[in-house]
Amino acid sequence: QVQLVESGGGLVQAGGSLRLSCEASGGTFSNSVMGWFRQAPGKEREFVATISWTGGSTYYVDSVKGRFTISRDNAKNTVYLQMNSLKPEDTAVYYCAARPRRSTMATTSAGYDAWGQGTQVTVSS
Repeated sequence: QVQLVESGGGLVQAGGSLRLSCEASGGTFSNSVMGWFRQAPGKEREFVATISWTGGSTYYVDSVKGRFTISRDNAKNTVYLQMNSLKPEDTAVYYCAARPRRSTMATTSAGYDAWGQGTQVTVSS
């Protein structure tokens, strides 16, 4: 099963940017749909974005459309989340996740079977 390690979180002022990375190992990354989720204190885990095997298709939750961009580099076994125009409500622990091999894109956490440990993103007002 694939192992996932996120990095790139931190503290940023509102309006700023961060780029999260998620490196995969131990599985077939290039055949896996990847996703980003987030969980704020006291709230349920929320879907943020997903990307197809090739990177040709992406999908976002409405609240981040136009601000966040998901991308992947299959040669580096890495998926990215570029976050611009950050808002205090984006504060959360961000997780990357992998779908089973050769699956379709999904927006629910139940559809993903491998998860990273999470990286904290804090946006100050």
